[in-house]
Amino acid sequence: MNHAKSHKSLADVHESVDPTKARNKWRRIAAFFGPAYLISVGYMDPGNWATDLAGGSKFGYTLIWVLLMSNLMALLLQSLSARLGIVQGRDLAQCNREVYPRSINFILYILAELAIAACDLAEVLGMAIGLNLLIGMPLLPGVLITMLDTILLLYLQRLGIRKMEAFIIVLVAIIGGCFLLEMFFARPDMRELVKGFSPSIPDSSALYIAIGIIGATVMPHNLYLHSALVQTRKVAQDKQAIKKAIRLNIADSAIALNMAFFVNSAILVLAAAVFYKAGKQDVAELKDAHKLLAPMLGNEWASHLFAIALIAAGQSSTITGTLAGQIVMEGYLRLRISPWMRRIVTRLLAIVPAVIIIIYMGEQMVDKMLVFSQVLLSMQLAFAIIPLIHFVSDRKRMGAFAIKPLIKILAWAIALIIVILNLKLVYDTAQEWIEISNSTWVQLFILAGEAGLVALLAVTFAYPLILRTRETATIDIHRIIKPADLDNIITAPFKKIALALDYSNKDIAVVQYGLQLGNKHTEYILIHVVESAQARIAEDQAKDYETIKDEEQLVGYVSHFNEKQLKATGVLGFKNRTKEIARIVKEYNCDLLVLGSHGHKTFKDWIFGETINQVRHIVDVPVFVAR
Repeated sequence: MNHAKSHKSLADVHESVDPTKARNKWRRIAAFFGPAYLISVGYMDPGNWATDLAGGSKFGYTLIWVLLMSNLMALLLQSLSARLGIVQGRDLAQCNREVYPRSINFILYILAELAIAACDLAEVLGMAIGLNLLIGMPLLPGVLITMLDTILLLYLQRLGIRKMEAFIIVLVAIIGGCFLLEMFFARPDMRELVKGFSPSIPDSSALYIAIGIIGATVMPHNLYLHSALVQTRKVAQDKQAIKKAIRLNIADSAIALNMAFFVNSAILVLAAAVFYKAGKQDVAELKDAHKLLAPMLGNEWASHLFAIALIAAGQSSTITGTLAGQIVMEGYLRLRISPWMRRIVTRLLAIVPAVIIIIYMGEQMVDKMLVFSQVLLSMQLAFAIIPLIHFVSDRKRMGAFAIKPLIKILAWAIALIIVILNLKLVYDTAQEWIEISNSTWVQLFILAGEAGLVALLAVTFAYPLILRTRETATIDIHRIIKPADLDNIITAPFKKIALALDYSNKDIAVVQYGLQLGNKHTEYILIHVVESAQARIAEDQAKDYETIKDEEQLVGYVSHFNEKQLKATGVLGFKNRTKEIARIVKEYNCDLLVLGSHGHKTFKDWIFGETINQVRHIVDVPVFVAR
């Protein structure tokens, strides 16, 4: 775990796509399209399917207007998230860190991580159910096999953001294609379908399902993610360029979220055309839908396509969940961990509860776990929406790009609706737990949790308003360094230069550049880390052959420097290469660190480690990479 020196959101791919380098106008426009497709998968993940199935099987086409309304809400909120990232050059987590007190930020961070884990839980279960339905794989092995997508994600990250976006678009196309064929098999009543866009709530049961549909639509981690993904595009910091970027990202969001709307609508329409029409109004579980589709439509491909779409939805959503986890960790805590470690931690947080439930409570609890994951998401949603609207409304931060009064009213109205509906969902679930619990302490804990949630909600809403009455730190995107400012730069030679040596031919380049960057008054700290088995255990007390020989080699290096009338000190490190180099640099107050590059790629990085990338994040001095 490393303290990140770079505060750029998704630093590895930040501004990695430059639309200005495209060969023609249409390619330049197309370069902005992609981020919203990574967002859209969160709106069609397996956690949404149960509410769509229940709505269609119980009430036919009646509730399709709720999906449309939810999609319009999502489109506005995602456009605000994109606006925040483009204008301020900060993601939502970074903005929260800059505005809210440390204690509140820590709670917001924990809630965000819970939401991501809950979303990942739904995706793990959805993919496991899909494998079970398609090839008969039991749920437990299906859950465990989802660990393998860690390798897939790491590979996609190394290919770059555009390749990752392309992969997600392919999965979205598979999901859409599967349901397009399902519509062909089901042949819905188009006249009744059109009537479904007229708002109506038949009874209280329909209201409950409508609340579930709206509550499951907007995903909190998507608001964090979108504000970071738009920063992968390089945008000139002038008013016209920013305005164009905002406009194109809104178009990107509209296309991608309409695809998600089609998928969710298709699930509801499929349930209405097949189950509601046949009088089967109790179909709300994924397994039941899959089992009944083939015999009722007279085509076995109907069931297969349903399972394939479910697997694609689970796989695509899990990639975006990991990216969101990286954003909230770096934004709130300014901490970076290796991508593979982040993926494994996120996946384990989802897999461990799933495995425990399946082993001890049986596979029949899987659908209840999907519902529980949506409740956890509902708890976090308000804490993403409210700060977002505050930030994009603030003229001190957004300048001319602050949202207009009408958009502000609509945004707060949507926030109020979503917050009320989600709080109701949380309250109803808490009441159920209280009723089935026989322990007074458990009941008190649940009540205290509800009270704490409401108090935190009040603070989240009120604090930015209070802060505006005081002087606040602003982020001026148009800040330009004047030529006169360069006169204040003080130049001084490096007093101590650390040279990290590994006794390979790379040492020649390290020493060469070290000598060029120093002078006759510079002191050189020659560092070598011993990594033998005995050195890892005994450290500086080790007397094995490798340690002795490494020490002799280092003495030879020091002698060579001394012969050239240069001051040099040899320092051996032990055990962990990265931490030892950083420790020695700090202990000897070095001004510069020179490292040799081995040019490792892909699997070699996992095997041999990424010393340079890790060291540069934990040292407080410039790092020079000698090639």
